[in-house]
Amino acid sequence: MTALQDIGPVALRPRDVQFDWDGVPLHWMPGEPVATHVINALNLLLPAGERMFVSTFKEALAEVTDPEVREAMIGFMGQEAVHAETHDKVLWQFLDRRGIDPRPYVAQADFIFGAIGAAAKRLPAPARYRNLVERLAFIAGIEHFTAVLGDWILNADLESFGADPTMADLFRWHGAEEVEHRSVSFDVATHFGMGYVQRYVMFVLGSGGLLVTVVRGTKFLVHQDPTLPNYGYPRVLAEMTRAMSHGALPKWRSLAAASIRYLRPDYTPEVEGNTAQATAYLAKSPTAQAALA
Repeated sequence: MTALQDIGPVALRPRDVQFDWDGVPLHWMPGEPVATHVINALNLLLPAGERMFVSTFKEALAEVTDPEVREAMIGFMGQEAVHAETHDKVLWQFLDRRGIDPRPYVAQADFIFGAIGAAAKRLPAPARYRNLVERLAFIAGIEHFTAVLGDWILNADLESFGADPTMADLFRWHGAEEVEHRSVSFDVATHFGMGYVQRYVMFVLGSGGLLVTVVRGTKFLVHQDPTLPNYGYPRVLAEMTRAMSHGALPKWRSLAAASIRYLRPDYTPEVEGNTAQATAYLAKSPTAQAALA
């Protein structure tokens, strides 16, 4: 964790970033190919979720009259929309050019998150509102982990693994914005009356599904990678654990601790990450600054 004093909430704004992948190797962390694919798998999964987040927030926005809540929601939607578009373009192009077709995995992610949104449209009005609150609680749980991971990648010494600077900047830009807006989805779900039981159940469903899907996606990318053996799930999990022990991925115990924090009745998102550190990174990120030029 950084020693910077937290500056509290900031006005959220999307940054229209662009990346140049010429010269970036498939294993952008040399010597950590499985860890590379874990992070790639997570970031291939997220666009489908982020599109669902935006559509759910658009639906919820019609019910919100508080100007501060509305402003935060609009900023959140703008950032999440750019994340989804950037990762769709970037990682598909990046992997396609290096012999890996991510489309089957991405199609599964689209199906999962699309089904969550589609189910609500078939419900009668009273049940549809309850479902909206449940989806907001689901989003709050997922966003808890994206903030935790964003804080991790801002503080991780990726350079010690030889991480390509362009790829490191992509994920740190994303991570910094996740820290910036870490309170929004939790605050919105609370604004709509999310109770503790809803928070608990939706978090277990969302975090469990996220973990399973990322592990599945990692195995898929490893299978597609012509430079790696076709590892089974036990070997993939073993390689993930080894990478965690080296600091190339967040450790299991830190993810477990983050889960326990979220399930405390007095939980508040402000304990995750540091806004000052996130904005400081965005102020020096080559890509984020170019987007504002």
